[in-house]
Amino acid sequence: MATPLLEVTDLHAGYGRAEVLTGLNLRLEKGQVVTVIGPNGAGKSTLLNALMGVLGSSGTVRFDGQDLAECTLEQRVMLGIALVPERRELFGTMPVEDNLILGGYRAMKQRVPNWRGALDRVYELFPRLKERRAQLAGTLSGGERQMLAVGRALMSGPKLLMLDEPSLGLAPLIVRDIFDTIQRLRREGVSILLVEQNARAALQVADHGYVLETGEIVLDGPADQLAEDPRVIETYLGSAAARASGDA
Repeated sequence: MATPLLEVTDLHAGYGRAEVLTGLNLRLEKGQVVTVIGPNGAGKSTLLNALMGVLGSSGTVRFDGQDLAECTLEQRVMLGIALVPERRELFGTMPVEDNLILGGYRAMKQRVPNWRGALDRVYELFPRLKERRAQLAGTLSGGERQMLAVGRALMSGPKLLMLDEPSLGLAPLIVRDIFDTIQRLRREGVSILLVEQNARAALQVADHGYVLETGEIVLDGPADQLAEDPRVIETYLGSAAARASGDA
């Protein structure tokens, strides 16, 4: 059996004495999109911060077969993990293109040939960023900032792209564009861990899903099966989905 790209076993993490994650287990195969859905306060962002090394944790996290216990945040970045945080964390006083070039730090440091060529790929994915490449990041719309945050992460050529609530606060049309991009990246073989409150959209693009509630995984399985699970329908997909499921 192939080694999973990401394997999390008995993960505990929190803030001070407040434990948020209590014994979480998760697995992601190479080329998969895995989503973690759940309500506000369930621990979804805590999970990503623990995996990134921003937050102390206990348990075992293995990435591409390597135990990350002693790895710093920078070392995890250099191994090929990229996080697009919920707040995007852009450099607002710098132009779009400079933000993207900063995202190529890993590739530049590892002397990847023609690493700047990744700019062309990002601009092909997000033509609007090319149009605004000289514009200050802080003047972009919410959707454009999200595109820039994803594009910056892709500049490093990550083995694993982690997305924290990419649809949060965006207009429905922009949300559709973002999830279309996730679908495209999936087709290109990019491995993605997607944390998202929009359960319907997340399960449509994912291979496998986990339902996280109050720091524990309460359900998991193939995404298409989770989308038909009565508990998921009732709690996360709404009554319209429940009626449609009943009519089917």
